[in-house]
Amino acid sequence: MSIPFTGMHPDYRPRRLRQNPAIRKMVRETRLSAEQLVLPLFARRGSKLRNPVKSMPGVFQLSPDEILKTAREAYALGVPAVLLFGIPEKKDEKASDAYARNGIVAQTARLLKKELPELLVIADVCLCEYMSHGHCGIVKKGRSGVIIENDSSLKLLARAALSYAEAGADIIAPSDMMDGRVAAIRKALDTDGFQNTPIMSYAAKFSSAFYGPFRDAAESAPKFGDRRSYQMDAANAAEALREVALDIQEGADIVMVKPGLAYLDLVYRVKSTFGYPTAIYSVSGEYSMMKAAALQGWIDERAIVMESLLGMRRAGADILITYSATDAARWLKG
Repeated sequence: MSIPFTGMHPDYRPRRLRQNPAIRKMVRETRLSAEQLVLPLFARRGSKLRNPVKSMPGVFQLSPDEILKTAREAYALGVPAVLLFGIPEKKDEKASDAYARNGIVAQTARLLKKELPELLVIADVCLCEYMSHGHCGIVKKGRSGVIIENDSSLKLLARAALSYAEAGADIIAPSDMMDGRVAAIRKALDTDGFQNTPIMSYAAKFSSAFYGPFRDAAESAPKFGDRRSYQMDAANAAEALREVALDIQEGADIVMVKPGLAYLDLVYRVKSTFGYPTAIYSVSGEYSMMKAAALQGWIDERAIVMESLLGMRRAGADILITYSATDAARWLKG
C-alpha cells in the first residue's frame, strides 16, 4: 500500500540511513545530553550520613557533606543541577524547618554554593516533609476528608522559597499544588530582591501511585487521608493544561509534568501548547521498578533507562529529573 505523499522519491529506502553507524548518528532526530539532567537528593542533618532507602536501591538520605560529594561526582560527569529535598529532625503543624534560616535545605544549599558554585541548586518547595501530619499545607478535617487551608498555606510556602533563595538556591521549585502559590512566591522573591531567581513550577502534578518510594525516602507519607484534594486526577488532561496556563500567568519560568513515563502525552501537549521550557520528573516508582528488575537480571538497566529518557525528550521535555542522572551521564560518556 503506497503512502499518499507526493514529495517522497519512489525509491526511498529508510534503511540506507541506518546501515552506517556514523550516518545513523548524524541524522538522529532526538538527542540526549548530560546537561539536560537533574539529580534529586535527600538531605538530613548529620555528618558522614548515608542512610539507604530500602525501596530505592542506590538512593540514600545524605548529610550535607555527603550531598556535596555526590553532587561533585555528578557535576564532574556533566550533570549541571541537583534538586534538594529536606528531612527535618523535628516536624510540627507549621512546617517550621521548611523556612528556618538554618533549615536542612538552606544549610545544604549554602554549602553547595560555597564549595561548588557552578552547580545549579534547585530547591523543592513543599511542606509535607516538615508537617507532622504529612500533608502539603495547613490542614483542617472536614466531613468529606482532608481540607487544606490554601491561602494560609501560601504564606508558609513563600517563606520557605525566600529562605532557600537567601541561602543561594538558583531555582525555586514549588511542588505543593496549592492554588496561587506561584504568584505568592514570585511576589515574595521580587519584594526581597530576588527578581532574577526563576521558578520551576510543578505545574501538572498528578495524584499518583508512582510516588510510594519517594515517601519512604522523604519520610513524608500522610498520617491520615490522601492528597487527592490538591493533586490532580490522573484522568484529566485538559485540566492539566489549565493548571500549566495558570502557573505561567502567575510567573512560572519553567513548567513541569510529574510523573514521567505514564504522562508523556501531557509533556507533548504542554510543550506544543505553550512552548515554555518544560521539565519532566521520572519519579521514584519508575526508578524502583527499573532498578528492581535490573537487580533480578530481567532487564538491561542501562538500555531501559536510556530508552526511557529518550522517550521523554522525544515527547518534548527539555529538562529530565531522574534518580539515574549520574548513571545516565556516565553511560553517555561511555
